[in-house]
Amino acid sequence: MPKPSLPVRLALLVAGTTLPLIIFAAALVFNDYEQDRKDASQRVLETVRSIRLVLDAEMQRMAGGLQVLALTNTLRSGDFENFRRIASGFLDQYGKDGVVLVADREGRQLFSSVTSDTASLPLRNNRDIVEKVFATRTPQYSNLFIGAVKKRLIVTVEVPVLRDGEVIYDISFSPPIEIFQAIIEKQRPSQDWTISIFDGEGINFARVPNPQDTVGKRASPSLYAEMFRRPEATLQTVSLEGVPLITTFARSSFTGWTVAAGIAENSLVGPLWRNLAITSVIGGILLLTGLAFAVRMATTIARGEMLHDLLIEELNHRVKNTLAILQSIATQTFRSASKTEREKFEGRLGALAEAHNLLSKEKWQGSELQDVVGRVLQPYLLNNPDRMRMFGPNVPLSPRLAVVLSMIVHEIATNAAKYGALSNDTGTVTLDWEVLTENAKPNLRLIWTETGGPHVTAPIQRGFGSRLIERSARDQLGGEATVDFLPHGVVYTIICSLDGEEG
Repeated sequence: MPKPSLPVRLALLVAGTTLPLIIFAAALVFNDYEQDRKDASQRVLETVRSIRLVLDAEMQRMAGGLQVLALTNTLRSGDFENFRRIASGFLDQYGKDGVVLVADREGRQLFSSVTSDTASLPLRNNRDIVEKVFATRTPQYSNLFIGAVKKRLIVTVEVPVLRDGEVIYDISFSPPIEIFQAIIEKQRPSQDWTISIFDGEGINFARVPNPQDTVGKRASPSLYAEMFRRPEATLQTVSLEGVPLITTFARSSFTGWTVAAGIAENSLVGPLWRNLAITSVIGGILLLTGLAFAVRMATTIARGEMLHDLLIEELNHRVKNTLAILQSIATQTFRSASKTEREKFEGRLGALAEAHNLLSKEKWQGSELQDVVGRVLQPYLLNNPDRMRMFGPNVPLSPRLAVVLSMIVHEIATNAAKYGALSNDTGTVTLDWEVLTENAKPNLRLIWTETGGPHVTAPIQRGFGSRLIERSARDQLGGEATVDFLPHGVVYTIICSLDGEEG
């Protein structure tokens, strides 16, 4: 597979650093969105509970006022003319649209705050709740129904009137619907909210928004399906207007009515998409800027490399020309000299040329042989450093030679730890080296000697480590590696060339 070009590699580097940042920023935006949803759900729940408490308190106040009226002697004695004056004081709290009625068990209206002509009044429309008041002798709260007198949607508070321990009348108050509408409008946090009050059958009798179009209608199907399963819950619904909501409802154990409030999903999703768009735009700008910078850098580096290669080629050309001239001069000068002398001189020129080739390819940094060997054998020197002894002069190594020798010494030490002198508590190892010169070329000879280890026998087959030692010395170092299995222990001998490595 071909190696990617420099511009491609720099572009991948920029993309590899910028894209994770963009993804991380997007993840933060989504995390904020989820947190906003949780906070919104909590706000909706707190709002619903607050409205339910206000509603319960208002209905208790109405029921309490009716119970006070039910205790008056004028009502219990049937003196409805004098009772009208007392009832009007109660009605003054709620405005002109409130109505107080008194009915008997059959639903006949014996008193109405609307008219004194009770003979012409029809029977109560909501006979079931009248029966319930007489049966339970406790206050009751009706569902939404159409009143018999004013022919409009109302809800009522019904309280029993007792005399001598028996229920003789049902006193009923139908408050203006606007009272409930005002409660939810005051509690509505913003225009994104939908708030409703439902009767015991899930019918709206106060709502924002669009009260004119929704009062008297049943809750939306998604909400109605859950309203009677639990007294309180938070869920996703769709409003009567088709708006997705995060909704919470709570049913009052006092009246049996339900308060529901919801915040529009798009009020949360809108900021999410806006923040994602901003993050994407900023990330895209950063990515494009980085890619443009990477292309510019790649162009600059490519020009520099071209100039560098051109200068190196020019230097190589001039040095080779100089060496060729020197060789020609030497040939003319040493024409009468012996063949050996000419070969020695020409060999030195060849070594100089080879050194130039190496220096033109790599920047050399020296490392000492003892440091290289010491780092490899450090694990074996920790517990008992006296088991290993090293002798030899300072030998500078090139990076390539240091790496190969490190591999070879590591393999030898590993074999010793597994099978040789380092595999028991009594064996010792001696490592000594020297630099030999042959034909004006320095060679390194390194000898590893083991004593005191287990009995030595030559293996039937050579393992991978042995082949690695031999091939590394031969193919990469231009030398050789031999191993002798002597009675007292194994002896490894490594010989490699140091020619040109000292620089």
